[in-house]
Amino acid sequence: MNMKVWYLFEILFLFPLDVYQEMGLMDHMSWPTYEDIYKKVIEIAKFLDLPRFPDITEDSYLHPNILCMKYLMEVNLPDEMNDLTCQVVKMTGIGEVDFLTFDPIAKMAKTVKYDVQAVAVIVVVLKLLFLLDDNLEWTLSNIAEKYNEKNKEDKPWFDFRKWYQVMKKSIDEKKQKWEEARAKYLWKSEKPLYHSSIDRAVVYKRREMVVSLQKQFSALVDSAPTVEKKSPSSFQFNWTEGDSARTCFHGHGLQGILKKKGQSLTTKNSLYWLSTQKFCRSYCKHVTTYEESNFSLSYQFIINLFSFLLRIKTSSLHEEVSLIEKILFKRKYGKTKKKSRSRKGRKY
Repeated sequence: MNMKVWYLFEILFLFPLDVYQEMGLMDHMSWPTYEDIYKKVIEIAKFLDLPRFPDITEDSYLHPNILCMKYLMEVNLPDEMNDLTCQVVKMTGIGEVDFLTFDPIAKMAKTVKYDVQAVAVIVVVLKLLFLLDDNLEWTLSNIAEKYNEKNKEDKPWFDFRKWYQVMKKSIDEKKQKWEEARAKYLWKSEKPLYHSSIDRAVVYKRREMVVSLQKQFSALVDSAPTVEKKSPSSFQFNWTEGDSARTCFHGHGLQGILKKKGQSLTTKNSLYWLSTQKFCRSYCKHVTTYEESNFSLSYQFIINLFSFLLRIKTSSLHEEVSLIEKILFKRKYGKTKKKSRSRKGRKY
């Protein structure tokens, strides 16, 4: 029972919601939110009183290093960014077995939103590289564009502006198709309804005849063959080299963004702004509400892009980004807390 529930747990968190519709498990209007699925899976595990789940190691699909690689491929970012995401995972400790492995019977059962956490790591890395303040990312893009024009035979440098244009167009097309699919969805049961087991064979036979006639008439009216349903996949975007319509950035380099410091590489950008410095005082430690108007347009685009891929609220992803930053920049958060306490002391 433990392994069966574990596989269910793994599938639920790796597949986007539209995959379940393609599999016929739910219709468009009954799609649950990510948070609903997450809570239900946790409740099931606790209700069944399951023991500690199998350890999530670096070879597991739920490990942040694997998931970061998957989402870097999906959003068409350079492969070289995977080294940086792995460093962030190591520095924050979110890749440790005890941190990732779910233990329902523990007194303080700790849960992890694996894919949201991995995407949040990518957002943090993008901020480390480009700052995402609606200024530095475009300056670096100008440098990359000039280099690529002069050195067309060399490995191209990653151009954030060009990537933004390609992804903006692709995500808009994806959203439009998704909305059209919802509008064209046929509100009927795929399985025929019958009143008793005696009528079952007759009803199924009639359904087969109706479907067969519909195919024959559609073939006469429209010569174009009907498109078969694609097999479910956890990837919503596929990028291939040599596609003139959509540039693939997987092989682009980060030389224009990184610089050598001794034997290691570091970012040319030395600045970083925290997503939030205000956490709730309660035990939940949630962050303040995400308001788009308070953040740069580049950061909004990144958050909206990944939120659409995962079918989650932008506030949920922003919160996860803030929690990772809180671990990564403990000193900065500690200083802000001390300042706030000292100000209160002056008032009294």
